[in-house]
Amino acid sequence: MTDALDLVIFGGTGDLSIRKLQPALYMAFVHGGLPADVRIIAIGRRPLDTATYVDQVLGQARAFISPASLDDAAWQRFTALIDYVPLDAGQTADYLRLGHALRTGRARQVYYLATAPDLFVGICEQLAHARLLDARSRIVLEKPLGHDLASAREINRQVGRYFNESQIFRIDHYLGKETVQNLMVLRFGNALFEPLWRAPHIRSVQITVAETVGVGSRAGFYDHTGALRDMVQNHLLQLLCIVAMEPPVSLDPDAVRDEKLKVLKSLRPMTPADVRRDVVRGQYIDGAIDGQAVAGYRQEPGVDPASTTETFVALRAYVDNWRWANVPFFLRTGKRLNKRRSEIVIHFTDPPFSIFPDEQPRGANRLMIQLQPEELVQLQILAKEPGSGMERRPVSLDLDLHAAFTERRAEAYERLLVDVIKGRLTHFMRNDELEAAWAWIEPILHCWNGHGSRPAPYFAGTWGPNPSSTLLTRDDHAWSEDQID
Repeated sequence: MTDALDLVIFGGTGDLSIRKLQPALYMAFVHGGLPADVRIIAIGRRPLDTATYVDQVLGQARAFISPASLDDAAWQRFTALIDYVPLDAGQTADYLRLGHALRTGRARQVYYLATAPDLFVGICEQLAHARLLDARSRIVLEKPLGHDLASAREINRQVGRYFNESQIFRIDHYLGKETVQNLMVLRFGNALFEPLWRAPHIRSVQITVAETVGVGSRAGFYDHTGALRDMVQNHLLQLLCIVAMEPPVSLDPDAVRDEKLKVLKSLRPMTPADVRRDVVRGQYIDGAIDGQAVAGYRQEPGVDPASTTETFVALRAYVDNWRWANVPFFLRTGKRLNKRRSEIVIHFTDPPFSIFPDEQPRGANRLMIQLQPEELVQLQILAKEPGSGMERRPVSLDLDLHAAFTERRAEAYERLLVDVIKGRLTHFMRNDELEAAWAWIEPILHCWNGHGSRPAPYFAGTWGPNPSSTLLTRDDHAWSEDQID
């Protein structure tokens, strides 16, 4: 890469920049992922100079970099690339100061908006007014992209006034995870799976993103957002799309995103009756995580003591097309759950007839794709138990990606930032994808708002409220931890 680059991070003093973006950029720098002629310009409201920013803010970022990857000489070379510009996003005069720091006309500008979404449009307007945009500029939009369908459409429309769709990178860091990207190869690169990747060979699909942490410093944001908007509308639906999509004609970004859009448009719409039957929302109360007592959600600093915001969602969805007819997709996410775990579990159907005299173990064949805490792929099959007649028990064929590949595995944000720099859009959402996801989610929000019910309580340190288990057991399904924990 020889092109000069100015990478501008709005929200440069924020939590996302410190914990994710700056560590990812350091790792990309160390491993040759950044152009030789690059400058990183952090934008924030705090009146700091560059030296103070580097010492105070980037000093905190070091804690989020593996000690094995930290090298003092490399760190000094990396921090030499950084400038800090104090800027109030709503003040026109401040953008003139930014303009003096940029190499307009000589370098490509990439603007990363790690800010609240209500600032997106104003920042774009100010950048255009200050003549800091051109045909080579790119913009990265961090989630949440809107609060509902109308606001998402307005963001798309307004940002689209200043950037073409090919210049807009709507980032979802789950799409940068190695195992998620490997799912494309697993599905479409192996003849073993494709004939079985459909009804009636698949009985159900589970997608879980479970966290043990609470809301922490995000309480002010989270209490107005909730788990459905924060996690389901983006992360979980994107994972569902990759599991359910048809083979694209190529890896061209629009070919891949066309197939994901078809999945979103094939999701069976939720009626109020469907929401009451097939969606569970919960809110954690005091409990214990790893033996340590933790407060309930409404006792967290910054949370409304009467809050009805959900910290847990479980739901059943259907993709109404030939491949997935009548196959339930169970989606679940929550805070203060029993374990930190993100996984996709494909449950295959049982053989149509058993030749064995004892009862066939139910749901013995499944494929588990674990995203965190470790990335692995595990196929569970039945095998004869040694020394028995024909007694069978499940065993696993494991693909340990860390053992199979000795190459360094980049973290999601590093991988996606390099994609932005190289202009690769495949792992970023298109505007119509975003709006289709909101269109499917919105009836759930409307039903909750009109019904007046409260989230079901669940103890911190459990797997969520009891109705989430009933959601599966009433049709003879079970969550994965009920079978492997």
